[in-house]
Amino acid sequence: MDILGIDIGGTGIKGAPVNTETGELLAERFRIPTPQPALPNAVADVVQQVAAHFGYTGPAGVTFPAIVKKGIIHTAANVDGSWINVDAAALFSAHLGGETTVVNDADAAGVAEMRFGSGKDRPGTVIMLTFGTGIGSAVFHDGELLPNTEFGHLQIRGKDAERRCSERVREEKNMSFKKWAKIVSEYLETLEKLFSPELFIIGGGVSKKAEKFLPLLTAKTHVLIQPAKMQNEAGIIGAACLARR
Repeated sequence: MDILGIDIGGTGIKGAPVNTETGELLAERFRIPTPQPALPNAVADVVQQVAAHFGYTGPAGVTFPAIVKKGIIHTAANVDGSWINVDAAALFSAHLGGETTVVNDADAAGVAEMRFGSGKDRPGTVIMLTFGTGIGSAVFHDGELLPNTEFGHLQIRGKDAERRCSERVREEKNMSFKKWAKIVSEYLETLEKLFSPELFIIGGGVSKKAEKFLPLLTAKTHVLIQPAKMQNEAGIIGAACLARR
């Protein structure tokens, strides 16, 4: 079944129709910068523009960087505070003209990786981490998702992890990958102590640069670490798959 997936990020909103049987994008993804300020109706207008680009009508899956329960936004750590308590599923459905499923962005990326990527057929506990504007997380046990985890807010040395080692922080502080990998390694070691996973999957935009930092991480933890195979398309694919379900 072909469903539109849209991934809302801090800097861009991107989407594409997805074959949910294979995880393949059926067209080149289309991206529009996230409006600033990212108010609900402004973001919904951009979501509508992404769908219009593909001439798409029908069910859709949309990711959002927050805790999402039954389509309602419950947090606003990296988005405008006006989103709290917004029924995002109803808002996007009205703009797209079809039933819309709204899910946490990292959860969607994790679903894509577990179905088609680095987590496929992996038993036990798998933790997906997306490094971007913040740090998103998705946790699976024997393939089942534990939704709305927020490991980016885990305190490391008295500060949220995402304020120490997100991709945005690395870029803003012009960190070398060697220095960044050392900070990320401490973060992974903390998660390992708490959850004893079999696998860490590193996603988000930084996954495209895996060769620059992955060897530096693997020496710091006893857990297998792999880059996301879906890279920056994981959210789009996962959103579409969750909309189908």
